Amino acid sequence: MTDSLSHLLEHKIVAIIRGAKPQDVVKIASALNDGGVKNIEITLNSPDALSAIKEVSTELGDQVLVGAGTVLDPETARSAILAGAKFILSPTVNTETIKLTKRYGAVSIPGAFSPTEILTAFENGGDIIKVFPARLGASYIKDIRGPLPHIPLLPTGGVSLDNIQEFEEAGAVGFGIGSSLVDTNREITHAYLQELTQKAKAYVAAVNGITKGEKVHENY
Repeated sequence: MTDSLSHLLEHKIVAIIRGAKPQDVVKIASALNDGGVKNIEITLNSPDALSAIKEVSTELGDQVLVGAGTVLDPETARSAILAGAKFILSPTVNTETIKLTKRYGAVSIPGAFSPTEILTAFENGGDIIKVFPARLGASYIKDIRGPLPHIPLLPTGGVSLDNIQEFEEAGAVGFGIGSSLVDTNREITHAYLQELTQKAKAYVAAVNGITKGEKVHENY
């Protein structure tokens, strides 16, 4: 696996697996990988999340980058990194979590919303700042980048196949995508996993299509 930060910035899409049954996580991650999504976030408010991180890291770590989400404190960040997480995402700014993450050589992606929070997170060592929630739309990312163009932003919470290109055009360096990509409320059948792979391909095509001037809609 190449440098984790470079990998995140190259592949852009972070698929969020939240609430999946432990026995389904590797299957979901494999389906996403088959569709070209190479960054996998497993949230720590999921059942047996640390074991799932370890399993995905062990079985797919040479193909995808595995991270931990919903990390609220440095102790939890350490546990996730020891389990195999290469990046740590949080919904808020906790400077001690950022410091611990960097100390252990993982990528820090704290969550922030206001310009003050975003700058604070970056100045305290955040590598990429997760703009959460991103339901104000791509125009908010563009507005933030006006005075803070040097800060890499990853909108999360509100990114869909229909608006991901707008977020990229606004200057986002990546995209956290949850239930609009991975719906863990559905039964994880073979048919669902095939559908997930096709949906992942559609998201990757949408992001790559920006360089070709192509619009991709939800027609997978």
